[in-house]
Amino acid sequence: MSKLIDSLETDHEGYLKRRSDWTRALAVELAGADGIDLHEAHWEVINFLQEYYENYDIAPAIRILTKQIGKRYGPEKGNSKYLYELFPKGPAKQACRYAGLPKPTGCV
Repeated sequence: MSKLIDSLETDHEGYLKRRSDWTRALAVELAGADGIDLHEAHWEVINFLQEYYENYDIAPAIRILTKQIGKRYGPEKGNSKYLYELFPKGPAKQACRYAGLPKPTGCV
């Protein structure tokens, strides 16, 4: 891990304990540690998740994420295949971690 990642307080699964610690640079480092370069499509999902959390005070599980992404960006993006291509370790869990949000409700 990097000094930036190591300097922040996280839970045992790597989710930030304080949302205020989140930065775009942190998201880039977290993704880089997973071998992912964040592109516009990733940022759409990350930004959507942060907005969703601000509105509902909860991180959505994959089923809700897929449905809501589809409503906003269309069916070509609102499906599990597309989201797993972006976030192969689990779109809701991995994207929420990059977004500085808690683990989504209902995720194991």
